Amino acid sequence: MTKQTPAIIQSSNLNFLEQLRENNERNWFNTNKPIYLKELANIELFATELLKLMNVHDVIETPSGKKSLHRIYRDTRFSLDKTPFKTNWSGGFKRAGKNRRGGYYFHIEPGNSFVGGGFWGPNTDDLKRIREEIAYDATRLREILNSDLFISNFGQLEGEQLKTTPKGFDADNEAIDLLRYKQFLLRRRFTDEEVLADDFLYKMNEGFKAMRPFFDYMSEVLSTDINGIEII
Repeated sequence: MTKQTPAIIQSSNLNFLEQLRENNERNWFNTNKPIYLKELANIELFATELLKLMNVHDVIETPSGKKSLHRIYRDTRFSLDKTPFKTNWSGGFKRAGKNRRGGYYFHIEPGNSFVGGGFWGPNTDDLKRIREEIAYDATRLREILNSDLFISNFGQLEGEQLKTTPKGFDADNEAIDLLRYKQFLLRRRFTDEEVLADDFLYKMNEGFKAMRPFFDYMSEVLSTDINGIEII
């Protein structure tokens, strides 16, 4: 029986990315593709085990760890940066069902590893509905953002913000700081030492699990109108 590789991030996974950063061109990558495929296999295993843990506390539509992973090949057509490869391992998990809103993202890169989630580009209707709820009563959202669970994992809400008052809302609203958000993002960062630790799989899962109160709030808002009536 072949011994299965443990579902941990290995130092070779990070070392390959460091080498790729220094040699980000196709000839080097093609020469070292067998090494890439070996490292990728371990990342797939890690993502598979992470998906199992996440399905305990949420319902994930993404069918497998392999399917969660993003391609390492960059789309350079509209970018000033013409380097052909990403220098990170990354992936995302989609929540199942139209009423489960918010998405999960993981990013493994030397010196810049994190789990993220939230609402990267809410459409006009969703953003308006979120702002309506915040303007009406931001108490519940502030309770989530000020909770020990949220602060210990994410520190504070991230995302692009307006410098002025959003159109149609009162500049004197007591929640104007929240109304200015155009994105609603959560991020928990990890050091390289944490990434290589035996419990990193569980720490990453804890970060995703800690997003649930925020996701549940947003899901409720986006599936009901201002009167709390479910949107069909």
